Amino acid sequence: MRPVRELARLLLPVACPCGEPDVHWCARCAALLSGAPRRVELGAPRLDRLDGVAPVPVWALTAYTGPVRDVVVHWKDRGRADLDGLLAPALRRAAARLGPALAPVLSGLPGDPPAGPVAVVPVPSTGAARRARGREPVAVLARAVTRGLRDGGVPAVLVPALVRRGRGRDQVGLGARARGRNLARGVRMTRRGARSLGRGAMCLLVDDVLTTGATLAAVERTLERCGHDVLGATVLAATPAPGERRGNRPEPASGAHPEPVPNLKV
Repeated sequence: MRPVRELARLLLPVACPCGEPDVHWCARCAALLSGAPRRVELGAPRLDRLDGVAPVPVWALTAYTGPVRDVVVHWKDRGRADLDGLLAPALRRAAARLGPALAPVLSGLPGDPPAGPVAVVPVPSTGAARRARGREPVAVLARAVTRGLRDGGVPAVLVPALVRRGRGRDQVGLGARARGRNLARGVRMTRRGARSLGRGAMCLLVDDVLTTGATLAAVERTLERCGHDVLGATVLAATPAPGERRGNRPEPASGAHPEPVPNLKV
């Protein structure tokens, strides 16, 4: 069988998106996704609602630069579904570490009825992007986050409750203001999603990359208009804030304590 495998490699070469040959992903790229999640919402200007309410907390595994950017682009838009095997386990591990931050919020105050499970809500893609890719990559991440929360002792259920409506463009390549206009009232709840969420669900959003925050803000507003609370969001990577681009990267949150619970938005 070895000659067959060698021939297959010649005809269908395998390489990590960073360029290292003969591996689906290399150890260096895998290491970039192996750390603890850190809070990144302050680097996303469009998450600021300008109404006195703090931006929704967002946890990211790493910065959206260099090899990580290559991995995500190949995974989403160049047919590298095999990279599910790298990205989904990484986000599952990260979600498991969020348990200590979410559990006290879900337990409520003494005498309150116990809250239901966290509803893990994937951020929807446009219909055009979904057709071009032949699948919904963020759904893979949302399943991983659901499993990771359960690993961390947090009851969770996957609820793909939202869709993008109209003929809005995909967000790739749009600036902050254009993203906001593109998404204005462009996200809606499905009937099935409304039934699955019930009343007053507590939601955790999942997306692949945080850039300006316009997408997460639009999803947050849609869920709030329907009577639900957004606890936070988790993403693979976040575009570095200006200070980070100059090399002044803030320290990541430590270990299994991503941020004090009072900073959660409920």
